[in-house]
Amino acid sequence: MTTVALVATSTSSAFAACTNETWNKINERGKIVVGVKADTKPWGYLDSSGDLVGMEADMAAEVAEVLGVELELVGVQSSNRMQFLEQGKIDLMIATMSDRADRREIVGVVQPNYYTSGTNIMAPKALEFSDWSELSGKPVCGKQGAFYNKIVEERYGANVIAFTGNAEAKQALRDKKCVAWVYDDSSIAADLASGEYDDYEMPLNTEDDNPWALAVPKGEESCVFGKFMSGMQYDWLQSGHLLELEAKWGIQESAFLKSQQDRFKDWLAD
Repeated sequence: MTTVALVATSTSSAFAACTNETWNKINERGKIVVGVKADTKPWGYLDSSGDLVGMEADMAAEVAEVLGVELELVGVQSSNRMQFLEQGKIDLMIATMSDRADRREIVGVVQPNYYTSGTNIMAPKALEFSDWSELSGKPVCGKQGAFYNKIVEERYGANVIAFTGNAEAKQALRDKKCVAWVYDDSSIAADLASGEYDDYEMPLNTEDDNPWALAVPKGEESCVFGKFMSGMQYDWLQSGHLLELEAKWGIQESAFLKSQQDRFKDWLAD
């Protein structure tokens, strides 16, 4: 019996009220359509051949493999990813989406969260920063409107110089107009993985984490599909596989993933 049939059979009585429309559609057509970012390297982006690749694209491929179906990847953006899921253009969304209460009202957010992002800095390795307090009284580049600019100023006494765009801020860092660039750590990790910032690092502990969520259609959140994806995420976290994918895509090791591996570890395992 296939994995799809096993899961559907074992959960049929518990979720009799569920229509499982998307789950059944995936099974019947033998294909799952997954929305991933097309512009967020290294999580999801177009390579030189025009193919969608990245860490989250790999995760989507593993979902298809476990289900025993073909995979179709669809490029999505932050502005349309939830709409694509609502409209049935995609069956599943794994697209760097922060888990927020307003989004849970629209799409089926499945626990446990598989990733997180927060505030950190990119700084020259030569400066050897090791603690946020070392930014006190120093010029730090930021982006206009970012909520963490005020936090870093008030919490650590940094002097944030805000620029209109990321490119301008990072160029100011290169020009030594500031000692660091404060921003979202997932974006910094992407820059460090690009090979264009070999003399820089993300040296501090990330603060103000915001967990990421994948999503199924809202109506299937507590049904077969939602429970299946919950199991996939649990396995990814417990096994440490997402740490392996981070390494594959050149992403700096996530303290969140390490903590989740420890959290879900079998206490009897040595």
